[in-house]
Amino acid sequence: MILRHIRYLLAVAEHRNFTRAADSLHISQPALSQQIRQLENDLGGELFDRSGRAVRLTDFGSAYIEYARRALLDLEAGQRALHDVRDLSRGQLRLAFTPTFTEYLVAPVIDQFHSAYPHIEIEMTEMSLDAIESGLGGDRVDLAIGFTDIRSDDIEVEALFPERMTLVVSASHPVAAERTPIASSRLATLPLALLSGQFVSRFYVDAYFASQGIKPNVAIQANSISAVLKIVSRGKVATLLPSVMQYEHRDLKYIALEPAIPARTVALLRRKGAYRTAAATAFTAMLKEMLEEGALSSLSAFAR
Repeated sequence: MILRHIRYLLAVAEHRNFTRAADSLHISQPALSQQIRQLENDLGGELFDRSGRAVRLTDFGSAYIEYARRALLDLEAGQRALHDVRDLSRGQLRLAFTPTFTEYLVAPVIDQFHSAYPHIEIEMTEMSLDAIESGLGGDRVDLAIGFTDIRSDDIEVEALFPERMTLVVSASHPVAAERTPIASSRLATLPLALLSGQFVSRFYVDAYFASQGIKPNVAIQANSISAVLKIVSRGKVATLLPSVMQYEHRDLKYIALEPAIPARTVALLRRKGAYRTAAATAFTAMLKEMLEEGALSSLSAFAR
């Protein structure tokens, strides 16, 4: 009953309409209204002002709803705790990660984790760093792989390894045989295929160009890393991507820049104080073991 009342309250507050809230909850509008009235009676005051075309929270409701939101997070965490089996014979892992990790980091760890714990249900979601912060804060994600430059004080950050952007070209590209770093002035002359502005890595690439006082020759922009990699592998267009991509994409050439783009630190992210499931704990231990002495131990060398 507590969970149901809180979910009903939050739905009405979000939709500002009893009919739409009832539709989203898959119950009838009269049943929803009755439940909200019961909650108001229990609390001793009206939560919503129903006098206008749109339903609004009263001062009484506004004072209560933030506590209700926090309580819902704790109650849902408690439900997961009840289903969390310490021997990992069942359970769930909700993992989020920023897009570049799809190409070199996530698959090896997930493959090994699934082999070790085949009955754990894994929910993988590719997100922006801002969406990861929101997902962790809203308890929609157990763990995330992102970067240390997180803005929220509610996120716990554990550094894993450095990641540095570098020039990536096909084996047939004119600069593929270069043995010395490519100067930024020369980089400005090369046709580039870059990730679009929705990727945080593009922000760092643009900041690098600005710091060098050069205007890049951006021939292609794409919102897909796999599309950029395919374009680069087939033609004379270069790109800028993390050097650790060579762990999975060894058919491409990775050439250092002079000066280098400043490194970022890859990190494991969790919400502070959140319940840690057995699955999330086991995944964390496996990832760190693979980075320290397992199949992913070479990543730090690639990032230099």
